[in-house]
Amino acid sequence: MQGMNDMPKKHPTRRDFLVSSGALAAGLTLAAAPQARAQTEKLAIAGGPKAVTVPDAGVCQWPQYGETEENAVLELIRKPSYDPLVALEEDWKKFLGVPFAKAHYNGTSALTSMFFALNLPKGSEILVPSYTFFATIVPMRLFGLVPVFVDINPRTLNFDLEDAKKRITKDTKAVLPVHWIGLPSDMDHISEWAKEKGLIVLEDCAHAHGAKLKDKYMGSWGEMAIFSYQMSKPLPAIEGGMGVYQNAEYHGRANAFMDYQLKGVEKDNPYMKYAGSSVGVKFRMHPFAAALARCQLKGLEERNEAGANQVRTLNDRLVQLPGLYEQSSGRKDVRRLHYSWNMLFVDEKEAGMSRAKVIDALKAEGVNASALHYQPQHELPIYSEEEWWHHKPIVPELPGTKQANDTSIALPYFTKQAPELVEQYAKAFEKVWAHRKELGNA
Repeated sequence: MQGMNDMPKKHPTRRDFLVSSGALAAGLTLAAAPQARAQTEKLAIAGGPKAVTVPDAGVCQWPQYGETEENAVLELIRKPSYDPLVALEEDWKKFLGVPFAKAHYNGTSALTSMFFALNLPKGSEILVPSYTFFATIVPMRLFGLVPVFVDINPRTLNFDLEDAKKRITKDTKAVLPVHWIGLPSDMDHISEWAKEKGLIVLEDCAHAHGAKLKDKYMGSWGEMAIFSYQMSKPLPAIEGGMGVYQNAEYHGRANAFMDYQLKGVEKDNPYMKYAGSSVGVKFRMHPFAAALARCQLKGLEERNEAGANQVRTLNDRLVQLPGLYEQSSGRKDVRRLHYSWNMLFVDEKEAGMSRAKVIDALKAEGVNASALHYQPQHELPIYSEEEWWHHKPIVPELPGTKQANDTSIALPYFTKQAPELVEQYAKAFEKVWAHRKELGNA
């Protein structure tokens, strides 16, 4: 597992750019000016003026629905139908380039159906990060599957392959990375290792609609994958989910669990004999959600790109500050997206001040910053109680997970273009860092 100082700073620095362009002297003069101004400005926490004065009302609004979505729902009210489900499945297959897809009530039900589709012996173990939502893990228990908790890299918040290699057992059958808030996991390396070990590769893409690695969409790397369309997600349908499958066996078995009609399954699929009864539950997506998801898919990649560009405008300045890092893998073959948070990390020793002091000072300047602590699954009671599991999961020490929670600074993700607010956020950080010696001694 990589430590905090092992991950390189992302993106060329302003100094690098100026050197390469032959304008070093002028650049240093220009770069020094804001820093000098920031040093003379009194911190807001000490009674000075706030750096952020632009109101942020509406800049994080999500979902963003309009006339297209309204008309799609009205059409269904006038002519009720389940047709949008089939249409969405076709849209999603075409978008991702996968052979099979099934619309679910939500991401949780898609995960549940995926675990059933695995058809693994009871007691089989799945390598999965603890730093995730409960739905990635808890439904395993319904089929006698057991999680093996894997640490995360504290700078990417994603599955740490080196840690996973130490946790594999004779019962390990599958691996389930999560692409956290739109940053793809290293699926090429994970897939290569899984193939070597004979493990099934799965993906939780609840945060990664349209993200890519090596020009390949997240959700198309694993044998099966899920997406969530819950209203906070990059593709919001208020509620909804999708399962995608690389072969007819998984597709048919997942359908037999969640759809008594087995719609979309080939007639010669062996699981078609369960049409009319199913072997499980009814997890069908609501057609209103499918209609909303179809509308939102049409502008997905443009929204993702616009959001990522705005984050870059801010973060390219912030990562120049000593001890301040962003969530990044450092890979140039990744196309990520953002949603919910813009995650930063502070190295207190390098920054010369504590995270608590940083956040207090930023808040005083008007920055909406928080010390996010995301609940690791392995710390919850259900995993230490034997009655829920074929065999009780091992509850490990996960230092990367702890480090992420101890060092993170969560900023809001601006869903609308807000150049003036972004500029003021950047100036607020630069002002706080200009006074870091003062804050470190306080």
